[in-house]
Amino acid sequence: MTQPERIISLSRKVGTIADHKITQIKQITRETRILALNAIIESARAGEAGKGFGVVAGEVKAISDRITHIAEDLTTELSGAIGELSALGEKLVRQVRGQRLADLAANVIELIDRNLYERSCDVRWWATDQAVLDALTHRNLPDGAEMAAQAAERLAVILNSYTVYLDLWVVGLDGRVIATGRGNRFPNGVGADVSRTDWFKRGLGTRSGEDYIACDIETVPQLGNHQVSIFATAVREKGKAHGEAIGVLGIFFDWQPQASAVVKGIRLDEDDWAMTRCLIVDENHRIIAASDDQGVLHEQVHLPETGKTVGYYQNDHTVTGYALTPGYETYPGQGWYGVVIQTVRAEG
Repeated sequence: MTQPERIISLSRKVGTIADHKITQIKQITRETRILALNAIIESARAGEAGKGFGVVAGEVKAISDRITHIAEDLTTELSGAIGELSALGEKLVRQVRGQRLADLAANVIELIDRNLYERSCDVRWWATDQAVLDALTHRNLPDGAEMAAQAAERLAVILNSYTVYLDLWVVGLDGRVIATGRGNRFPNGVGADVSRTDWFKRGLGTRSGEDYIACDIETVPQLGNHQVSIFATAVREKGKAHGEAIGVLGIFFDWQPQASAVVKGIRLDEDDWAMTRCLIVDENHRIIAASDDQGVLHEQVHLPETGKTVGYYQNDHTVTGYALTPGYETYPGQGWYGVVIQTVRAEG
């Protein structure tokens, strides 16, 4: 049992104990009253000799009646107070639990934002790499194949240091991939036509070398249908921020293992984990990461239209905390949410 539920459980336990003890008091007073009545009857039979005993028996009966009234008043007052205490306890538990889940959800999305901020920096930096520039500049020249091979070698070196990526692609203006960093692992990358993809078109449309685009999670056939977060920007002539676009660099963040580590790494004890699901959802509330690995890329989560960036809500069976991406530095976020759903267990 978690600490919030312990409050409610104790208030209910106090009510049960009080009811039990008051019932015992009433039973004793009933027995006492019966004994007092019997004593009064016997004293009457004894005549003058039993008068004194009869007076005592009458006083005992009176005391017993008073105790009965006190017990009845106590029952009424305690039931009201304990009922109010339980209601307040339940409200407090909802607030404490809801706020805690909202805080955890905020922590999840903030970790993702900081991670993806680094990806936004990487794509803009690597788009100015000389090997990438040479591959695109010399594409239609006699040494074009050699320059593309050198670019692939350079991308492979980068990937050896940045293990969070599946691959890096250099793409010509016509949308054909001319160099990748992991040709051995993903041989279908080079030569692929990506001209119709959203990431290529938006990347080519960036206004300067300071801009980039980030896409929602998707799978790419040429990368074994792995889940990826794609960042892209135009490669510009001579690497100048406002140079003419000569191609596009697309980088493929290996989403599933990185996101899984985040949603499975929130701080919960074993009891809490047994009734908790931690998620990241996109702007359409589609699940893109789940601590139980269920529903990814096809299940949607209901989130209320409250206008709040951080909050929680409850139904009969669950409490859900949520937090909208705040962004980080030059990464504004993509409308994603951290979501933590916890099953409410009824406590007796």
